[in-house]
Amino acid sequence: CGPASALLAAELSMPSADGGVLSAFVGKKEDVVRSGRALAVVHGREVVVIHHAGAFYAMDRLCYHAGGPLYLGDIEDVEGRQCIVCPWHKYRITLAEGEGLYQAVDPRDPQRRASWGSKGPKQRTHAVHEESGDLFVTLSDLSLRRESDYYQSEEYQQVMRNAKK
Repeated sequence: CGPASALLAAELSMPSADGGVLSAFVGKKEDVVRSGRALAVVHGREVVVIHHAGAFYAMDRLCYHAGGPLYLGDIEDVEGRQCIVCPWHKYRITLAEGEGLYQAVDPRDPQRRASWGSKGPKQRTHAVHEESGDLFVTLSDLSLRRESDYYQSEEYQQVMRNAKK
């Protein structure tokens, strides 16, 4: 997939299906299908919306590992699981759950084939739903910490402001 489209400030909100957390409009379905990706700010949080293999996914736009531009990564199948690959360090993150995957090798048995393992959820993912051709994102439960949360924090924003001075 190619680079994401311009960042969209998602200000248009609507109640979620359960009447709780607000969903935010992130783009037209046809535009995201055509481009494969869209960047948006949902209630102050920067996310990437991805269309792949007929499904929509949303996650924080920067990689949990080192803040790499995850939204620019390629999509790859890892043993039947769709993953985005961070262009900086090649970390593989499942689109659906935000799990960090790694390839394990047993140094005591070099003949044994490497296998894929999970580090557990590292990247925050969010729900995407479509209504009348419009796409909406509902942020996930922010009380459950994910490593990608740091790159959405005020602390990180301050680091970036200081780096530009």
